[in-house]
Amino acid sequence: MGGFGSGRQWQGGKNTTSDMRGLDVRQLQRRDCLTPGRSYGWHWTRYGAEAARIDIRAESGRVVLSYRTRSDGDEWQRVEYPVMLTWTDCNLGGRRAWFLCPARGCGRRVAILYGGAVFACRHCHRLVYDCQRETNDDRAARRADNIRARLGWAPGILNGDCPKPKGMHWRTYWRLYAEHDAYVSKSLVGIAVRFGMLNAKLGALPD
Repeated sequence: MGGFGSGRQWQGGKNTTSDMRGLDVRQLQRRDCLTPGRSYGWHWTRYGAEAARIDIRAESGRVVLSYRTRSDGDEWQRVEYPVMLTWTDCNLGGRRAWFLCPARGCGRRVAILYGGAVFACRHCHRLVYDCQRETNDDRAARRADNIRARLGWAPGILNGDCPKPKGMHWRTYWRLYAEHDAYVSKSLVGIAVRFGMLNAKLGALPD
């Protein structure tokens, strides 16, 4: 249990970053996991159970990843390789860690590596962000839900509104309210067009 394959495939195009398990150097740094000499297991869960696991060993200037992997039903194989680290100074003090992508010929400075047979950056895995695969109405619905979260409303564009959050200026509330309704309208029109309930060019019901 806990190995890595080549990731889920989406039949309509490129995989997205959410289709593969990510290893975020910022999480490792926050948990003090980059101190040389530390060894630990890092795991991902699904439905409350462990779905994948890797062993990480921190060394000076790098971490060493060790895990099992297989592809197309082949036998599991144990792999181990280093991922180099680099650091940049933060504006308010301290330093921020970055991975240098270990894929051959890459070396990009990135915060997240995605696990397939090899942990590598999204460019090497040819991943896109979820938002890049959204339709216009999906994007509008997501933005409306972001506003709902800011206003403390229940998620879902078909749910009702709630009173102004305590401490929020009325001007800000009404601005967000108007933006929310505009995104909801755009999303509903897009859905109607997609399912043939509305003519995209004329903005009217089909004959």
